[in-house]
Amino acid sequence: MLMDDESNVTYITFDGFTAYILIICSNSTIVCLIWIHKNLHEPMYIFIAALLLNSVFFSTVVFPKLLIDFLSEKQITSLPACLCQCFMYYNFLIAEFLLLSAMAYDRYVSICKPLQYPNIMTKTTVTILMLLAWILPACQVSVPILSNSNKKLCKFTLNGFFCKGTFINLYCVILKVSSVYAGFNLITIIFLPMIFILFTYTKIFIITYQSSRDVRKKAAQTCLPHLLVLISISFFTTFDYVLVTLESNLPKIAYLTMTFQMLMNHPLFNPIIYGLKMTEISNHLKKLFC
Repeated sequence: MLMDDESNVTYITFDGFTAYILIICSNSTIVCLIWIHKNLHEPMYIFIAALLLNSVFFSTVVFPKLLIDFLSEKQITSLPACLCQCFMYYNFLIAEFLLLSAMAYDRYVSICKPLQYPNIMTKTTVTILMLLAWILPACQVSVPILSNSNKKLCKFTLNGFFCKGTFINLYCVILKVSSVYAGFNLITIIFLPMIFILFTYTKIFIITYQSSRDVRKKAAQTCLPHLLVLISISFFTTFDYVLVTLESNLPKIAYLTMTFQMLMNHPLFNPIIYGLKMTEISNHLKKLFC
């Protein structure tokens, strides 16, 4: 059965609102559990809380404005607001890769250097790694955002439903330097962390393969959720790039549906994985809801 445009609008709006509430509730629940229970005050769980909090921030950057615009007769935004949304979108997206890198390092030290773990993964180290995960992307993303803030616009209609990389097509002149810098950012803050993560987990699996069964079981229990989340965010980033490439060739309702699915699935995937696969978190969730 085919729906008319009004039905599509109602369905997608309700779907998006419901998803946003679920994202906030599911991620915040696990963050609160980690905050409340002292046995979860360990680096691994603190990084998980930071990752889930990052998902809430990321969703808040997109969903409220997207839903408001979609319910309005005219979708209008100012250039500063657009640049701000673009900045925060990429800042929190890139921060997830860096947080996953910090989590990979934490697992490496815990499994491969257990005796040195308390001395290496101190509160200071954990705090510095988390701050760097949010500060480094902010510094790198702010450069193109600030450099484009005073440039002249030749177009005033943005393709897409929220502000991200495609806003650069609105400017009269697109400098090659911007493209080169974007490529540099892609390599340094996405590809390099991914290579580091894959190298770290490969090292872990090689060492645990030569160890006892209990060590292998512990490594699988703690590393598998992180790898699943890495696969999810990698798929999310790839899908985002494909949507940006195809957005002008897709019908509006099809593009909106695919965008909502992309924005919903990953932030909801994270708490499900950590809630089911991390034994301590799962036990606290069972006590809370059962």
